[in-house]
Amino acid sequence: MTSPELSFPRHSARTQRFTLGQPHDFAISPDGSRIAFLRAPSGTDPQHGLWVLDTGTGEERLVADPRELLAGGQEVLSPEELARRERSRQAAAGVVAFATDKQVRLAVFALSGRLFTADLISGGVRELAVPGPVADPHPDPTGTSVGYVTAGSLRVVGADGTGDRALAVPEDPEVTYGLAEFVAAEEMARTRGFWWAPDGQRLLVARVDNSPVTRWHLSDPANPQRPPVVVAYPVAGTDNAAVSVSMIGVDGSRAPVAWDAAAMPYLITAHWSAGGPPLLQVCSRDQKTMQVLAVADDGSVTRLCEDTDPDWVDVFAGVPAWTSSGELVRVAVRDGAYQLLIGDRPVTGPGLNVREVLDVGADVLLTASDADPAQIHVFTASTTGATRLTSEAGLHRAARAADTAVITTQSLAFAGARSQVRRGGTPGAQIRSVADAPPFAPEVTFLAAGPHQVRCALLLPRGHQAGSARLPVLCDPYGGPAAQRVLSAGHYYLTSQWLADQGFAVLIADGRGTPGRGPAWDRTIHYDEARLNLEDQVAALEAAAAAHPDLDLSRVGIRGWSHGGFLAALAVLRRPDVFHAAVAGAPVTDRRLYDTFYNERYLGHPDEHPEAYERNSIIADAPGLSRPLMLIHGLADDNVVVANTLRLSAALMAAGRPHTVLPLSGVTHMATQEVVAENLLLLQVDFLHRALSGQDGA
Repeated sequence: MTSPELSFPRHSARTQRFTLGQPHDFAISPDGSRIAFLRAPSGTDPQHGLWVLDTGTGEERLVADPRELLAGGQEVLSPEELARRERSRQAAAGVVAFATDKQVRLAVFALSGRLFTADLISGGVRELAVPGPVADPHPDPTGTSVGYVTAGSLRVVGADGTGDRALAVPEDPEVTYGLAEFVAAEEMARTRGFWWAPDGQRLLVARVDNSPVTRWHLSDPANPQRPPVVVAYPVAGTDNAAVSVSMIGVDGSRAPVAWDAAAMPYLITAHWSAGGPPLLQVCSRDQKTMQVLAVADDGSVTRLCEDTDPDWVDVFAGVPAWTSSGELVRVAVRDGAYQLLIGDRPVTGPGLNVREVLDVGADVLLTASDADPAQIHVFTASTTGATRLTSEAGLHRAARAADTAVITTQSLAFAGARSQVRRGGTPGAQIRSVADAPPFAPEVTFLAAGPHQVRCALLLPRGHQAGSARLPVLCDPYGGPAAQRVLSAGHYYLTSQWLADQGFAVLIADGRGTPGRGPAWDRTIHYDEARLNLEDQVAALEAAAAAHPDLDLSRVGIRGWSHGGFLAALAVLRRPDVFHAAVAGAPVTDRRLYDTFYNERYLGHPDEHPEAYERNSIIADAPGLSRPLMLIHGLADDNVVVANTLRLSAALMAAGRPHTVLPLSGVTHMATQEVVAENLLLLQVDFLHRALSGQDGA
């Protein structure tokens, strides 16, 4: 149990924002009799274990306990595993990922670089003696063999521990087999680099050659005895890793997959199921053309479809894929919406924007938003149309097999997430959560702002009475592509409510370009992200103050992390008449310091659109700073490197503009360390109170 005296910032950090102890990552057997999942033992223990639920009896069994398997020892993570967790924003410990065969009888996972298998029926767990450290193991669908990566080599071992062998060994230290390259894991949501055939006899294997990629050196100034870490980082306008694919048999046979990688250099994803031949989805460097290719046994390819867009073609998780009857499933822009296509036929209609494809079988399981972008619902879709499976306001996700499903729901009506089993469409028991309950429930008011109807959420101090006090305003956005903040789930507002309780009116606004509102909305920011993002934050302030006169627009602060940090610094630099103080965490201050795939989608290639990079970078704005600004950055950040903050700070110093810099030694893009996370919030509140009261030069 957590001490009742524990501060909210410490409690939130210790519980990983009150998510520890929630069940997640469900795998359901085809007969629906068992559900495998991950769960930590309590709301404050990060050591996740592998569990199985018997749907007939409701009994839960802990199959793999990391403390028992490691005999109480500490995990030792390889650089590859640390990088994989950083890319996926994974802060948990223990069994953080697992994969199963088709029958969901055999599960495999890596723990402390060691390879384990678990029989999900008997509950037996064994370690396989293989070279390590092991990364990203996956069994073949038949449960006969396990593929895994170590030292950049793809290896296969029998599920019984026999016959371990290398199928692909790097020819050069810069080459890896079976792993995702940086931009795939960071920007495409592709964390894998190999895919099994349905019969377990062959694999599609990605080869990544990082030798063309720019090398950056990340040092640890607090420990000068340590050498810098060398990172292959494909900065905008420079070379990406060279990615190719081979079809490799477990017998050692190999057939290179021959697609035009010069024209389509990005491997977005791959798919191999019994519904058809293996598929690759590939994309042009400018991201305006995307193709789905079918791969023949000899490695030759046939183009099945091509989607083009004058701005960019979007990436969606779970597609392309085959239905069980052999029809191609993908998501594309049709009639102004992100629609699901089966064959060439749109089946979800213009009133839905598909978010993610969860499962493809005889029909398709997916998530989508309809009239309210703050809600995400689960649907099934087939050639006859789409049917919504969830009705409660909130955010829903699902996993399924045959007639059994697990629906996970987050809502404003209750804390945390609820995971309910459904069999044959009939609701059953909930899978137990042991997450800590937050100490309060957020009190959220939604509104729409300005001519673009920007979605906003406003939180006032709990118990605030209208007219009782004028409140300083704290804008708390992300405000850019890839992340939505205004959602119908209380989990997303806990920190914002705590900030409001410190005496602020906290305003969150999802401006143009944030997800959920369709392709036209997303594309408005092309080449001009900064200006529109800032305009929408100003419109949100004006609308919130008009609806709630207690908001004091003479005292407006703004805080954010990553894109939100960029937006916070941008606000005080370009609109000091509106924003009076800012806290900018891990901001991208110079867009030429961020990666290829993200930057070039929204701003184009820097050689072709240098003006877009100038407009959307803020170092040149440094001489105009007239408001208090705190810059925060982790020195070990390999996503938004600390050079972004240091270059802005240097420009501010050169211009004689006072500012605050808070360097975080040993911290990456995720500030997950408990003490750091707690004190970051406390220091931000102190800075903002002083700045907005005029005690810090405001």
